[in-house]
Amino acid sequence: MEIISPNIRRITANNPMPFTFKGTGTYIIGYGEVAVIDPGPALEDHIDAILSELGSEKISHILVTHNHMDHSPGAKLLSEKTGAKIFGPDTSDQQYSNEKIEEGIDKSFKADVIINDGMIIQGSNWTIEAIHTPGHLSNHYCFAYNQEKALFTGDHVMGWSTTIVSPPDGNMQDYMNSLEMLLGRDDKIYYPTHGWPIEKPHQFVKQLYGHRLRREKEIIRAIEDDANTIKDIVLKIYVTIDERLYPAAARTIYAHLIRLVGLEQVICDGEPSEDTHYKLPK
Repeated sequence: MEIISPNIRRITANNPMPFTFKGTGTYIIGYGEVAVIDPGPALEDHIDAILSELGSEKISHILVTHNHMDHSPGAKLLSEKTGAKIFGPDTSDQQYSNEKIEEGIDKSFKADVIINDGMIIQGSNWTIEAIHTPGHLSNHYCFAYNQEKALFTGDHVMGWSTTIVSPPDGNMQDYMNSLEMLLGRDDKIYYPTHGWPIEKPHQFVKQLYGHRLRREKEIIRAIEDDANTIKDIVLKIYVTIDERLYPAAARTIYAHLIRLVGLEQVICDGEPSEDTHYKLPK
């Protein structure tokens, strides 16, 4: 258990992998009667570790940023052991493609209380606001801890890597819009589910936004150099990354291409797809 601030603690699940860094960081808000943010994967040892660290403290709320397998399945386990209600996003309108691509989505997730943008969630000694930040997934939320001007950013802003945006439920235009929205807020610090705290959030978000714009310029240059498929674009742009990350890179390139086609900076025959050949307008 890490003491993050006087009212924030963090315990990391034992699920390190290329997409989770050192593991899912589960945050505990308050003392005595607490909220738990992102209980993580369905790992009994992680849930037991949370309960062991809390001892006689009561979990009154379980908050979930989005329903990916490294964030939400532990909510059900924790709820069954404590009786606490799960506060999380609606999944009824979520878009799926094939099973291989969407294997990371927790399709069984169901919140006891469906959150919405601006919803205030209160405990005995803390207040949290739900902030809708679609992009990584359509139902992604961040949680603003008003007492400390802190924002728990889930996977929308990560402390160690850029965020994967995977169509059809992930949407790059939505992601960019959500980044712009964060720039209008006055949060003092971000606590991502993966990676380190972000102490200069506006500067960090501007860097993320600029990174996405630079990536789109790289995609356009790759197409100019006759890389007309997603596979070819990935090989031309991502020359130094671990090959295990190629599928994730391909998903994000696809999301960028959908946005670029919408902006008429790239064209293709028919609707953008994973197998489409892309080219630049004349």
